Amino acid sequence: MSQFRYSDGEVDAVYRVIRERRDMRHFRPDPLDAALLTRLLEAAHLGPSVGFMQPWRFIHITDRGLRARVHALVETERQQTAVALGERQDDFMRLKVEGILECGEVLVAALMDGRERHVFGRRTLPEMDLASVACAIQNMWLAARAEGVGMGWVSLFDPEQLSELLHLPLGAKPIAVLCLGYVDEFYDQPMLEQQRWAARQPLHELLFENGWGNPSPLADSAQSRSDQEI
Repeated sequence: MSQFRYSDGEVDAVYRVIRERRDMRHFRPDPLDAALLTRLLEAAHLGPSVGFMQPWRFIHITDRGLRARVHALVETERQQTAVALGERQDDFMRLKVEGILECGEVLVAALMDGRERHVFGRRTLPEMDLASVACAIQNMWLAARAEGVGMGWVSLFDPEQLSELLHLPLGAKPIAVLCLGYVDEFYDQPMLEQQRWAARQPLHELLFENGWGNPSPLADSAQSRSDQEI
């Protein structure tokens, strides 16, 4: 056992918050205390980033009219996504995919401009800037769950239209509309699983060794743990 390991209770709390994190769509309208919202943003800012480039930028939407315009962009894309889904169109339209007008706070997470200057870790994988922002968002998500705050990631929007609406500089790109707020309850399962839209794939089917498709001995352990949780 590592000398740097946290106590059992602290380790359990980390795994618990990972397990109980949910992409929330139902919120109460109460605003978050400024100190709490700042803590969540600080958690995001502690996220790892390739070459320590810290490509995240957060825009706090406090104007209700602007929030409504962001929602309108999302609604337009929701309708277009439904059409693109073909035979699943009706099922999709029955899903609640965002809580922008109901939640306490709205943030837009964006990639900064001038990212081409950062080569460290991105010469062959330029998309690592996006991965870095995703890590920051996950940090915020886990911190929010620990604080009893719901959070939802909305990606149904045209990034060029949202960039124009928020006056982003050339080269910057919005990647997430984040809804945060208090909730009446957290979903027992991911909402899309509850609504039978999709199911979580078992880890043992996604785990290989020394090459794609090669069975891993860890798969047996992963399957055993999965069976115990059912």
